[in-house]
Amino acid sequence: MVIEAGYVALAGPTASGKTAAALAIARTRPVEIVSVDSALVYRGMDIGTAKPSAAERAEVPHHLIDIRDPREPYSAAAFVSDATRLVAEIRARGRLPLLVGGTMLYFKALAAGIDAMPAADPEVRRQLESDAVARGWPAMHARLAQVDAPTAARLAPNDSQRIQRALEVWLASGRPISSFHASEGASGLPPIALFSLEPTERAWLHQRIAERFDAMLAAGLLDEVQALRGRGDLVSDLPSMRCVGYRQAWEALDGRWPMAELRERGIVATRQLAKRQVTWLRSMPARRVVPAEAPDAIARIVDAVGSIA
Repeated sequence: MVIEAGYVALAGPTASGKTAAALAIARTRPVEIVSVDSALVYRGMDIGTAKPSAAERAEVPHHLIDIRDPREPYSAAAFVSDATRLVAEIRARGRLPLLVGGTMLYFKALAAGIDAMPAADPEVRRQLESDAVARGWPAMHARLAQVDAPTAARLAPNDSQRIQRALEVWLASGRPISSFHASEGASGLPPIALFSLEPTERAWLHQRIAERFDAMLAAGLLDEVQALRGRGDLVSDLPSMRCVGYRQAWEALDGRWPMAELRERGIVATRQLAKRQVTWLRSMPARRVVPAEAPDAIARIVDAVGSIA
């Protein structure tokens, strides 16, 4: 069966094999890859994000990688705007847009639509920061739970940047931030097919995560974070520096805990990220699941995409 396509989405938790699958697809048909990853947008953050190598990026065009300085924000709304434009441009070139990544909020916002959120209000932000200093971010998280329980449920109590933004939106609009992600008035760009590489064996994914974090450490993750710190214009609360791996390395370099704990803390944080990603995926009933640990997982993805026109 041949299916008319707008774009194909390939999602999955971290370390599930998405990059290998995407490159295998690219070897069988003309595609361009659009990254759906909130960390890959940042320049100078290569090792800890497992950014596709120069050789991989030369093999097939990649988009939405290295488009922001680490001090600059990038949002779901910005992604929707960028991805919608890119899908149209790639289709106009006669190629298939292949959207690949693990930032599930971006996938959901693109498919379901997203309303324009209120702009940041410096005065409201200063007041929230003052409250957080006095009360602590767990208390601010509890405050968020009273007005936007769905958002609070998916945020850690110390996720200061996202808690602050959610409270800021509520104070400015009287609406929870979750209501902006897919309202009745928002027009989305749903995929013709959403494939999901999901492990059925947790131990398999945990081993992959540990091996990948070890490889990052061996490749110089700490040196990369030290170089970012050495710029002098980045702080630990920036969204870029709160990415998994970078946050743990930054805290270790700050001496908040022994450097010997970095490996374990980084692996645990990555496992927690993967768990949240799988939870997001399970809320997307239209996805077509392929067991990530299956020996023929990549072949199955390639064959399925091959049926899409």
